[in-house]
Amino acid sequence: MPARDIALVLLICIAWAFNFLTSALAMREIPPFLFTALRFALLAVPLVFFLKRPAPGQWPRLVAIALCVGVLHFGLSFSALKLAGDLSSPAIVMQSYIPMTALLAWWVLGERFAWRTGFAIAVSFAGVLVLGFDPLVLDQPASLLLMLVAAALLAIGTVLMKGLRGMDVFSQQGWTAVMSVLPLLAISAWLEPGAIAQLPQASWVAWAGALYAAFLSSLLGHGLYYVLVQRHPVAQVTPWLLLVPVLAVALGIVFWGDRPGPRLWIGGAMVLGGVLIVALRAIAKSRTMPASETP
Repeated sequence: MPARDIALVLLICIAWAFNFLTSALAMREIPPFLFTALRFALLAVPLVFFLKRPAPGQWPRLVAIALCVGVLHFGLSFSALKLAGDLSSPAIVMQSYIPMTALLAWWVLGERFAWRTGFAIAVSFAGVLVLGFDPLVLDQPASLLLMLVAAALLAIGTVLMKGLRGMDVFSQQGWTAVMSVLPLLAISAWLEPGAIAQLPQASWVAWAGALYAAFLSSLLGHGLYYVLVQRHPVAQVTPWLLLVPVLAVALGIVFWGDRPGPRLWIGGAMVLGGVLIVALRAIAKSRTMPASETP
């Protein structure tokens, strides 16, 4: 990629990495599902003007994507981040959605991959197991499980997105935001009683975290990502995004007091190394495909 686009992808990585820190700070006052609802409510305000009516037959798929990604993935990932008490392990484990997506695409869509990709997927999942035995993670094992479930839901949503037609990223984000707010508020009322009534008492730090998640992480980050995948194959952009967990780990150490142990470093390296191999294999495959078939 040219230097200009590398600068853009680095800006995306910084925006998404800081989202772990700002969201964790906000969730000291706002519980996870209410925080997710607030994020999408704020995001829906500008994006409602970009909504396009889905093509005939696309409504069920769009609703399924909103439920998988908007409600369950984000709700559970923020719950895992809140429960973990650190930034490092959730940021790394979230990347397991990439090998999960490759497996789902093979199972559901019939997409094939070579043995090297299969080996990389196995290394990534083995890395999650190694990471899971780090004392930092063992203190809250439920956080690891929640983040794995959140990653699996993102993988399902990603596979569903491949069948979505006639929908740009802003319209898709807008529909996801609009469809997610009420279910998230209902879940919050059920699992986080009293949280909605206490929302006006939240400090500027909590509101700043929600605004950051809505506009810098979602609107800016995903908007720039959409620009880049219009210019380059997705597989060419993906490896750069591995900087997100690396930056998040650094932020956790500097600002959150994370002290990752050797198992987290080794397991994290296995997860990210496996993800990198999957991404590089995707690049190699895209280069051997005809131009009309390149993703």
